[in-house]
Amino acid sequence: MTTFADRSLEKQIAQWRADVGRRQTLHGPDVPQLEGRLRDQLVALTEAGLAGDEAFLVALKRMGSLDARSREFARAHSARLWKQLVMAPDADEPANSSHVEMLVALALALAAALAVKLPELFGFRLSPQEELPPFYSRNASLFVFPLLTVYFVWKRRLSVASGLWLALPFAAGAVFANLFSFPTGSDTEVLTALHLPIALWLAVGFAYVRGRWFADGGRMNFVRFSGELAIYYVLIALGGGVLTGFTFMMFAAIGMNAEWFVGPWLIPCGAAGAVIIASWLVEAKQSVIENMAPVLTRLFTPLFTVLLLMFLATMAWTGNPINVERELLIGFDLLLAVVVGLVLYAASARDPEAPPDFFDGLQLLLVVSALVVDAVALWAIAARISEFGFTPNRVAALGENLILLVNLAWSAWLYVSFLRHRGSFAALERWQIAYLPVYSVWAALVVVVFPPLFGYQ
Repeated sequence: MTTFADRSLEKQIAQWRADVGRRQTLHGPDVPQLEGRLRDQLVALTEAGLAGDEAFLVALKRMGSLDARSREFARAHSARLWKQLVMAPDADEPANSSHVEMLVALALALAAALAVKLPELFGFRLSPQEELPPFYSRNASLFVFPLLTVYFVWKRRLSVASGLWLALPFAAGAVFANLFSFPTGSDTEVLTALHLPIALWLAVGFAYVRGRWFADGGRMNFVRFSGELAIYYVLIALGGGVLTGFTFMMFAAIGMNAEWFVGPWLIPCGAAGAVIIASWLVEAKQSVIENMAPVLTRLFTPLFTVLLLMFLATMAWTGNPINVERELLIGFDLLLAVVVGLVLYAASARDPEAPPDFFDGLQLLLVVSALVVDAVALWAIAARISEFGFTPNRVAALGENLILLVNLAWSAWLYVSFLRHRGSFAALERWQIAYLPVYSVWAALVVVVFPPLFGYQ
């Protein structure tokens, strides 16, 4: 078995071995066999860039799903999961752990906050009385995503050459977001603002998986990270809302309106920095919260299924068609994207070898309902194009709904095959992660091709 140079890690393994040995029963794997599995997990996790303590806690959690003794050990030592964030690292731990990593994340979060204010030096101002300037809408992802990529380049110890290659998509994004002469409020400008973050998120993913996009389950790991990041960000945003409320209250107590500070400073700078902080929290505490997204999937799958079925039934009863105005199309696309996300996170938490169960049937019902909604939306978009012609919004919506239709249709087919014991669940998981780049490629086409194609309308 592999022996680790990290003495603190070997000490934790010895503590686990002694505890599990005391719980030895007549049934189940013996301690040496379990230790071999634990060490194999630790090798994979440390090679992926986790520190010793982080790797042990994640491996221990995974072992807990295989063996009741390891699960009891994990429960008994769960308090260590929360202490890890604030305790000083051991001498044997790598330099990019604990306090050092926290300081790097804080520095990058501060840099993201300052990046939001940097354009004001060139005349682009955030005013509490005005709407968000178009420049900020188009470049919002460019204030944060490059710095988030720097964080992962540092954490994964990527080479300088890899970092330079990853800088190219962001440079191209900055060019295409600012090169075109968009009339104020044009449709192509709005489409650029909406699609550029989707295209650039793929570059962040390459940094996250350390260049191994097609190996070691890297894409699925990035899917898990994205979901956990969204959850943490929402939690931080809720706390930020409370902070904003108290800010207004305190300044009002001295007869001042805090809008001069909240609008141009607190909200935009906090929103940018929170992306870096949320990413660091996901990385630092993945052994604690790594199953939050799948748990929420179990909660929201039946709710979204009921919602879609009620919508389809109401539409059939009333005969009212879908309105294809831009805001409603965006809402429908977001809804269908959420459904795809629910399928993805259900796949990320499921044992591919387990037989079909009730939840799999519910997932199929959700996918089929979304497929019908997507088909109805496509029919409405096609009818609108046939009657009034092509516009940037309609073509973008048509492409996005066609992409979602293909994903949902093949997912439904794979689910049916799995439920009928004619296919494996692993095939559905492979399809979902293989299809992910399609969304980023389409988003890049919208950013690069649509503005000149439609005359910057």
